[in-house]
Amino acid sequence: MSWGLTGRREASPDPARSAARRRRRLPVALLLLGGLMTLFLLLPTLVVLERGLGTAFFPTLLSPVVLDALRVSLWTTATTLGLTVLLVTPVAYLLARFEFPGKAVLDTLLDLPIVLPPVVAGVGLLLTFGRSGLLGPPLELAGVSLAFSPAAVVLAQLFTSAPFYLRTAKAGFMAVDREVEQAALTDGAGSLGVFRFITWPLAFPFLLEGLVLTWARALGEFGATILFAGSLQGYTRTVTLAIYAALESDLAPALVLSAVMVLLAFAVLLLVRGLAARRGG
Repeated sequence: MSWGLTGRREASPDPARSAARRRRRLPVALLLLGGLMTLFLLLPTLVVLERGLGTAFFPTLLSPVVLDALRVSLWTTATTLGLTVLLVTPVAYLLARFEFPGKAVLDTLLDLPIVLPPVVAGVGLLLTFGRSGLLGPPLELAGVSLAFSPAAVVLAQLFTSAPFYLRTAKAGFMAVDREVEQAALTDGAGSLGVFRFITWPLAFPFLLEGLVLTWARALGEFGATILFAGSLQGYTRTVTLAIYAALESDLAPALVLSAVMVLLAFAVLLLVRGLAARRGG
C-alpha cells in the first residue's frame, strides 16, 4: 500500500498480475515472425520424417546399401571417440590447469576446425597424408596408405569433431574445485589417484556432454570425408555419403537414412540438454 497525492491509500501493483498482463500483451508481429521461423525450421524436418518413415522404412533399412553405411559410420565414429578420449583429454587438462607461453595461440588453433569449412579440412588432410602430401612418401615407405581408406574416414572425423570435446572437457576440468584436490593431496593421495577418483568423476558430466557432441559431429561429417576418404560402399561410405550417393540413383535409401539421422539428432539434443540440466543442478 502507498499514499497517493490526494491523501488516499493506493494499492501497490501486484507483481503476479503485472506479469500476467505482460504475457497477454505479446506483440502480434513478434508472434507472426516467430511462427514463420518455427514453421520454416520444422517443416523440412517433418517432411523428411513423413517420407522416410513410411511403409518401406524397415525393408529399406535392411537393404545392403543402408546397412553398409550404418556399419561404416558406427565403427568409425566409435574409433573416433576412443581416439578423442585418449588424445584430447590430456590436452584439455593441460589447457585448463597450466599457464605457459603461447597458450592463447594454441587454444585458438585447436578450436580452428570448428569454424573451418569441412572441405578445407579435407584438402588439408589430403595435402598432409595423401600419397603426394607432406607425410605421404614416408608413410608409403612404411607400408601405410591413409588416403581413401577407412583410416581416412576416422582422421577426417577426428579433425572436425575433436575440438567439441576439447572445449567441454577443458570447461569441466576448470570447474573442479581445486581445494578438494588439494585436500586429497594433503591426505596422502598421489596425483594419479586424485585425477582418477576426484578430478575425473567431478568433470565427467562435462566430458560426457563433449563426447556426445563429438559423436554427433563425427556422424554428420561429409566434406572432409568425401575429399580425403572417398565414397566406396562398405568401405568408406558413411551415412551422409550414402545419402548423397542415393540422391543420384535410388531415393528410398536417402529418405530412410535422412529419417534415421533426424531421429538420432533429436535424441542427441535431448541427451545433451539433460546432461546440461543435471550439470547445472
